[in-house]
Amino acid sequence: MTKRLPNIAVLGATGVVGREILNILEEEKVEYNSIKFLASSRSAGSLIEFKGQKHTVIETTDNVFDDIDICLASAGGKTSERYAPVAKEKGCVYIDNSSAFRMDKDVPLVIAGVNDEDLKLHKGIIANPNCSTSQLMLPLKALDDKFKLKRLIVSTYQAVSGAGLKAINELTDNIKTNLVGMPYEPSAFKYEIAFNVIPQIDSFTENGYTKEEMKVTNETRKILHLSNDVKISCTAVRVPVYIGHSEAVTAEFEHEISPDVARALLKETPEVEVRDDSATFTYPTPKEAAGKNPVYVGRIRKSLAFDNGIDFFCVADNLRIGAALNTVRIAEKVIEMELY
Repeated sequence: MTKRLPNIAVLGATGVVGREILNILEEEKVEYNSIKFLASSRSAGSLIEFKGQKHTVIETTDNVFDDIDICLASAGGKTSERYAPVAKEKGCVYIDNSSAFRMDKDVPLVIAGVNDEDLKLHKGIIANPNCSTSQLMLPLKALDDKFKLKRLIVSTYQAVSGAGLKAINELTDNIKTNLVGMPYEPSAFKYEIAFNVIPQIDSFTENGYTKEEMKVTNETRKILHLSNDVKISCTAVRVPVYIGHSEAVTAEFEHEISPDVARALLKETPEVEVRDDSATFTYPTPKEAAGKNPVYVGRIRKSLAFDNGIDFFCVADNLRIGAALNTVRIAEKVIEMELY
């Protein structure tokens, strides 16, 4: 019997991540019956190009979900809080790229290829993890399956694109003013981002960690189904890079692990590309990851702090694996598993 193709919509289609979703839908050749491009009233009526044709952007209202099977949403938490329940009520599977529902016990938090079985538990809403969590899960899942994770310490070096178009423009403007010796008053960040690093992403919580750092901690635990015995700590830092998050990772395991074994395992892991040869100065950088799909891993070495531990460095395009690519891949899994 021929499978019914879904009617899909992209919510936030005119934003940075929304446009990347459109690019990836085209690249991946996702099959669908019809597609809508949704945005706020501000962008409604504007034209957007997709597959070589111009399409009119539609204002998001309750009624637009009447005939939609799957919505790929990247329009912010408040928008998702407003429309996800509406879409769900109308029988639409709402794949949310915001943080609104990530820790909701009834909402699966999914990295395609890591915990696909959790998709079967969805009740109309599926959450896409935070960008810094997303790229970490692919290598970490492979290592956890074989060696059983015991402790995790992560330091992130996150590109400005993770904070949106305003932050991207601010880095450019800030660099230009610095180069001519002019003062600059930042607005997207607490401090100047040009030629600087800022050890704060999102607001601080009562325990001294930022919300971003707690997202990595809590989302990792949920995605990998880890017990509270697994200790996780994160420091998140904003760096003057346009695209590509980097992470320095220390992972301790229950079972003995060596760099050579970890390297061989990760080379066999789908969507992970190992670039690791100190003799030829081969290791991943965010510039080479920009515009590409894999999570790049390098600097794999034995931890000097833990007996059964390794350190590694991983890099990925935060707009793709950290947002748009995983959103599309979740949609592809929903279609493949006929969960709409």
